[in-house]
Amino acid sequence: MTSSETSGAAGTADTAGARTAAPAHGTGRTAEDGQRTVFLLAHTGRPAAVRSAELVVQGLLRSGIGVRVLAEEAADLPLPASVERVESEQCAAEGCELLVVLGGDGTLLRGADFARTSGVPMLGVNLGRVGFLAEAERDDLDKVVDRVVTRSYEVEERMTLDVLVRNNGSIAHTDWALNEASVEKAARERMLEVVTEVDGRPVSRFGGDGVVCATPTGSTAYAFSAGGPVVWPEVEALLMVPISAHALFAKPLVTSPDSVLAVEVQPKTPHGVLWCDGRRSVELPAGARVEVRRGAVPVRLARLHHASFTDRLVAKFALPVAGWRGAPQ
Repeated sequence: MTSSETSGAAGTADTAGARTAAPAHGTGRTAEDGQRTVFLLAHTGRPAAVRSAELVVQGLLRSGIGVRVLAEEAADLPLPASVERVESEQCAAEGCELLVVLGGDGTLLRGADFARTSGVPMLGVNLGRVGFLAEAERDDLDKVVDRVVTRSYEVEERMTLDVLVRNNGSIAHTDWALNEASVEKAARERMLEVVTEVDGRPVSRFGGDGVVCATPTGSTAYAFSAGGPVVWPEVEALLMVPISAHALFAKPLVTSPDSVLAVEVQPKTPHGVLWCDGRRSVELPAGARVEVRRGAVPVRLARLHHASFTDRLVAKFALPVAGWRGAPQ
């Protein structure tokens, strides 16, 4: 949601947020020896993902494109010897022109770790349920391979979050998130007492299940479940959404993308937990302070379609639109 570009070529901004990229044809990254390489990440615990990975690998190799996979996943995939195996360090995707992820939302968020670290665009194929981060479905595998081979995709950048935890005045933990950073209660039977803050000024104190700080990309994830608004990806903003708050004023807030959001766990309350994208967690002792700001490093997503976010929203949530007539001609 900062700048957008093709695979190696600068794109042109058409909004203040996410930007439409020029076609990626002929501009992809290549390895030092000139070999085009795609990094493949799959949910190997799903038979559908294993079969899909096999089909994608076969299609890419037939077209002369190298494939790289994690060594820990290779044992569960039917792969020829020519497929490169690498260890699972976050730099594993470096030198590749594209990261193809096969799986559900959890696998796509795992892929975002590699995409952010390496700067390689991520192309998601949804094998789960909703899959807002995915660009294609399981039935589109042939099309996905063809688009990768011909570099017929665009790349856009999505805003991330940088997360900082302070305890007793010192920095205790740093993290990042693509969707959200959530401060939550650790014990089911006890409320978490917090004070929320925006740009150095207090907003509200309340007890509840916690607070979600989200990006527009994450507005359709946990923040949505907590009652937050759906925010179009091209809108640059940060969201703060209370979770089951016991308070008269506990409304979702939409702030400037340059704002700093903070959640302070009150001293006389049970400890809480910080979750980043629902994947990484750290305990928050009473008195801890969590600061969330726009991330310095975006995640790059490869796009195959020009469909509007409105159409994606209707399709993913199966929204009823019968009776719509559209604007008069």
